[in-house]
Amino acid sequence: MLYTSFVSTNKLELGMVSLSWQDTYNTWKNQATLESSLKQELTAMAGDNAALEDAFYEPMEFGTAGMRGVLGPGINRMNIYTVRQATEGLARFMDTLPADVKERGVAISFDSRHHSKDFAHESARVLGLHGIKSFVFESLRPTPELSFTVRHLHTYAGIMITASHNPKQYNGYKIYGEDGGQMPPKESDLITSYIRKVADLFAIEVADEAQLLADHTETIIGDDVDQAYLAKVKEVTINQKLVDEVGKDMKLVFTPLHGTGRMLGEKALKNAGFKNFSVVKEQAVADPEFSTVKFPNPEFPEAFKMAIDLGKKEDADVLIAVDPDADRLGTAVRQPDGEYVLLTGNQIAAVLLHYILQANKDAGTLPDNAAAVKSIVSSEFATKIAKSYGVQMINVLTGFKYIAEQIEHFEATGEHTYMFGFEESYGYLIKPFVHDKDAIQTTVLLAEVAAYYKQQGKNLYDGLQDLFAEYGYFREKTTSEEFDGVGGSEKIAALMTKFREEAPTDFAGYTVDSTEDFQSQTETFADGHTAPIALPEANVLKYKLTDGTWIAIRPSGTEPKIKFYIGTLGNSLAEANNKLAQFEAAIQAFIKE
Repeated sequence: MLYTSFVSTNKLELGMVSLSWQDTYNTWKNQATLESSLKQELTAMAGDNAALEDAFYEPMEFGTAGMRGVLGPGINRMNIYTVRQATEGLARFMDTLPADVKERGVAISFDSRHHSKDFAHESARVLGLHGIKSFVFESLRPTPELSFTVRHLHTYAGIMITASHNPKQYNGYKIYGEDGGQMPPKESDLITSYIRKVADLFAIEVADEAQLLADHTETIIGDDVDQAYLAKVKEVTINQKLVDEVGKDMKLVFTPLHGTGRMLGEKALKNAGFKNFSVVKEQAVADPEFSTVKFPNPEFPEAFKMAIDLGKKEDADVLIAVDPDADRLGTAVRQPDGEYVLLTGNQIAAVLLHYILQANKDAGTLPDNAAAVKSIVSSEFATKIAKSYGVQMINVLTGFKYIAEQIEHFEATGEHTYMFGFEESYGYLIKPFVHDKDAIQTTVLLAEVAAYYKQQGKNLYDGLQDLFAEYGYFREKTTSEEFDGVGGSEKIAALMTKFREEAPTDFAGYTVDSTEDFQSQTETFADGHTAPIALPEANVLKYKLTDGTWIAIRPSGTEPKIKFYIGTLGNSLAEANNKLAQFEAAIQAFIKE
């Protein structure tokens, strides 16, 4: 079968060859060597043209965040053939590198999802045929440990098989660079060009894994790397005396939501000095069905249901949930009436950053050149906190790889000392021995912050209210419009075009002071003058309003949706929430016009 990733609506073009989705489907259906479970699924799909078209109308997109999609047969699905194709592209790219670079190999990890282990080992088999070494974890491990492992073993790249917090029918494939961060656009585009040259998925050859293991082209890794990672996590604790005094009594509930988090989360808490915590046992089981929760996403209240039940039973001070690959974290805090309230991703970031800066200031260890990093769609709450400590806040595009790039720059130049990085989507990095979001590190520090407030007779929520009173009532909200299936990408593109060509001059009666278009890398002000934006090109719009509110719009890099971010500020929480509702309604009105 021949195809390329450059596609129109429902046909695949390669030179003079034009294949409809029906042609591609028939190629798969008639493939004698098609993996048996995929063949069974394909047989079950017979006659369902809508499902078949969605599976075969275009290849899976491989972008700077790798690829993520529904499991199943087809070129627009996650399966061993699309995983082989992606890995073959990486291998061909590595074949162009100097021998000593190629010799360093690739680290591979995987989460608890359906076929994750299979996809990891298929990747090793593809690499092995090119003579590229692989270092594969013996069992599931968190994404942040994969990032650490790339740096720890000095491999050239890393592969993480995960769909993060997506529902059970998804899986994904992410490539990491030698710095431990996801591949930046330049390198990612190069690898993508090689992936697109892999025309025939069924012709990709793989090595015999037993032979790879015998000749040490493939190495199984495990506890030795775990211990090295956990030793670095111990450095996350800032005030060990506080943890020793309060941590032993503070009650905490931890849930890995059926994913990789239990592997290291419990050990990290114990190593830090937190002994009085419970794990939601039903969700401690690695389960690709996520049988106790519909969406294993710690930003959703329903993900905390079982943790809340256990928390009430044990009078737990704080609940912590991490997503299946343990790179994102959410928390809920017990109130005086016994109920629990969830903090948003931006609120967690504000509480963490404030504690980091204050604790370091108290200890006399806050550097003069301290800096924090956040994405352009994250709260200005943290910015105001950083400024009050004389700490610079640096804004980057969405994607933790851009935070990793800043860390690399800091380390190379000494211009700044990294203190903290975050994205509003519940991703945080405390110490830069990892170059991606790390919920294991964050679990340990968040427990310390909870102990800090408990020592004062308060909790995390009380601490947040103190910060609101000091810095202002910041409120943020993210909404999205989903466009699944055939034509979804065109609808998203059309909506972005509408916002550009019919540029709004106000939202909810508040005037747009300036519009940042990161695609043209230009900021346009209300009076017509412009200024350049010193960030890479990206399909993002951001409106700054006269009242201090900002609204950002961007297509998701991992899901078929367009996201709307709103950040506002009020003299009270009620005022800030009211403004959020007004701006959300104004966005919907503009979309429907």
